[in-house]
Amino acid sequence: PQRELGRGAGSTVVAFKMYLGITPSVTNWSPAGDEFSLILENNPLADFVELPDNHNTLIYSNLLSGVLRGALEMVQMAVDVKFVQDTLRGDNVTEIRMKFIKRIEENLPAGEE
Repeated sequence: PQRELGRGAGSTVVAFKMYLGITPSVTNWSPAGDEFSLILENNPLADFVELPDNHNTLIYSNLLSGVLRGALEMVQMAVDVKFVQDTLRGDNVTEIRMKFIKRIEENLPAGEE
């Protein structure tokens, strides 16, 4: 899992740079090598956004979790993605935690190889 997730982390950094114009830091690897954090110093999805007091638990940039999960599923990796810190909730940085769950095996219909 560590080698696969390492490649996934590298591809994720490249995608953030290409599509959002930012370069996240990959850090806080777990001892087992199956989990890491993406640290965003600047989150472009949070620019010009202010959460109302009655929605202070909203994870406004949670769209990124689905994008990351879906992109890695396309390369046969199941991951858990969650926000740990968010600048919109007063944290200094936005931290997205990614954990490798399993390698997805392709199940092709009979005769379609």
